[in-house]
Amino acid sequence: MKVINTPVSPYLQNAPIVYCDKTKKSIFVDPGDEAEKLISVSEELNLKPEFILITHGHIDHAGAAVELSQKYNLKIIGPHKDDKFLLDTLEVQGQMYGVKAKTFIPDRWLKHNDSIEFADFKLQILHCPGHSPGHIVAINHESKQIIGGDILFNGSIGRSDLPMGNHQDLIKSIKEHFLTLDDDYDVYCGHGPNTTIGHERLTNPFLTNA
Repeated sequence: MKVINTPVSPYLQNAPIVYCDKTKKSIFVDPGDEAEKLISVSEELNLKPEFILITHGHIDHAGAAVELSQKYNLKIIGPHKDDKFLLDTLEVQGQMYGVKAKTFIPDRWLKHNDSIEFADFKLQILHCPGHSPGHIVAINHESKQIIGGDILFNGSIGRSDLPMGNHQDLIKSIKEHFLTLDDDYDVYCGHGPNTTIGHERLTNPFLTNA
């Protein structure tokens, strides 16, 4: 499973495109802004988008979902329904933060331990509240890769001071759903460089008591 991060929006949010090198089937993850940039990357690689996956409802992760959905006639999957209040206010968020956005209801809400598939890959969905109440992550256990959104960063963790965020829930999500994995799992973060579970277990200052 290949993952290419494309930073978008004024917040330099990573909008991963996940794809199969053999079949060229792909998914867009968290297209927060600059749909034209994501379209360009996809077309340069001759990819065949299958759907859009949203980890949570913040503007920088969901703002361009409708535009991409209409461009390729794609379904939007995720996040967990607890983030509906954020998706309902995407246009308002966009006006506040200078990001063009349209509100939407996903074609499918995701729940804890759901699975989604594309190409030959199976992704386990885990509900990881804390940064937002409906945040999900997607894990390919075969390749040991985590699409992590804004839960765990290289040397840091997601914010919990945004509406309905909760620091204790965030630490619990990391402890139960990230730190139980092997050290060699790669984490594709919503902002900044990628990392591994082992690196964060040893060095992340927010996890010393986790």
